[in-house]
Amino acid sequence: MKDSRVYLRALEPTDYKTSINWRRDDEIWGMLGGTKYFVSEAYEKQWVEKSIFDSKDVKLAICLKEDDRYIGNVYMTNIDMQKQSCHSHVLIGEKDCWGKGYAVEALTLLCDYMFSERNIHRIQAIVLESNQASLKMHQKCGYKIDGLMRDSVFKDGKFQNQYILSLLKDDFEV
Repeated sequence: MKDSRVYLRALEPTDYKTSINWRRDDEIWGMLGGTKYFVSEAYEKQWVEKSIFDSKDVKLAICLKEDDRYIGNVYMTNIDMQKQSCHSHVLIGEKDCWGKGYAVEALTLLCDYMFSERNIHRIQAIVLESNQASLKMHQKCGYKIDGLMRDSVFKDGKFQNQYILSLLKDDFEV
């Protein structure tokens, strides 16, 4: 992506000092598919360190080119080389960076890497039905809705639906 305003880098051991604030933010948790849990700084530090040495997944920091500021994370998990598939995840944790297209740029960069360097054929994402911003972001990246999983997650005291989306290598355009 030529005109990208972000770049991706490996996570660094000190990144937990920033990402812990995102994990503690109820507004951010409300947009994610997982159940909220409480995270200590020690836990977050260990998670970052484990991610650094995890060779099964690709977990990267999203940084702004203009000032090297760490604003979020983008991952590919459940990488299956036999099926040539994986799952994508993206989070912009810095709220002043929301709605500016940084997630689209970061996810596009990582999808390009997965398709061109890791020979992945299909990338899947799961998005809460209520998170329309994430749904639109994925669609801007070329993801198509495969279906709606009804009552697939229990969150905020009720069952919620989630979209399952996919992006195929043949449909991907940088």
